[in-house]
Amino acid sequence: MNHWARRSHLDRLEAARTPGKLADLWREALVLEVDEQGRFAAEDGRPLPMADPGAMLEGDVLLGRHGGRVWFARAGKVTSGIPTPWRASHPDHWDLVAAAVALVHWHGTRPLCEACATPTVPEPGAARRRCPACGLLAFVRHDPAVIVAITDPDDRLLLGRQATWPQGRFSVIAGFVEPGESLEQAVWREVAEEVGVELDAVSYVSSQPWPVPRSLMLGFAASAPDDRLAVDGVEIVEARYWSREELQVAVARAELTLPGGVSIARHLIDSWAAGRLPRPGA
Repeated sequence: MNHWARRSHLDRLEAARTPGKLADLWREALVLEVDEQGRFAAEDGRPLPMADPGAMLEGDVLLGRHGGRVWFARAGKVTSGIPTPWRASHPDHWDLVAAAVALVHWHGTRPLCEACATPTVPEPGAARRRCPACGLLAFVRHDPAVIVAITDPDDRLLLGRQATWPQGRFSVIAGFVEPGESLEQAVWREVAEEVGVELDAVSYVSSQPWPVPRSLMLGFAASAPDDRLAVDGVEIVEARYWSREELQVAVARAELTLPGGVSIARHLIDSWAAGRLPRPGA
């Protein structure tokens, strides 16, 4: 099962976001610094808290309780350990680190009020921001993107290579949701646009946060009526269907590079390889 389909290990402590309760939590809290590139200090992928964070700052973000400890996040520089992107974090800490990177990045953009364009300020705990002029609340924005594992009548998996990727790097098809369309409609459209495939059926599988910069990946399985392809040559420059044996051999020979293990793209690929991918339309 996809890690992100299970209950989160992070208790976000929503009821504790008041000045008095935050001050109490801060006394025993761990603080994780996140830099402008979304990296944090880590050892073997496990986040290393600051040795001496000092007093709580206005923009410090209450992440919640994780592993029996309360964690905050702070914008800063990686000064110890190994600078680590969230995708390289240990699986036990994915929820914690994804929240830290997403919230620190959002606060770093210093969004203006959507009603009066006044610079917003963090609310206590920094889960949201407030306009000091009109009082409007601002919340983290998520950009929904669909990602889909497509199989042909022989149960082969379609993988494509984006124009910006090196030779040999392939993944499943993905794209952002357009205004005025459903998630399923986005799947039908993106697949037709990028690889020229008209699908038979589409079914939702699971989702995953992608906090750099602020996406929410929504995974699907889909079936194609045949193996015909017509790549657009702009976003996708190569695409083909793979049997399980072909994929296994290509990966073993280092001829093919797949997405990293933290990604929902890899979850979809591994589910298909193990025969566990839900049947589209079932």
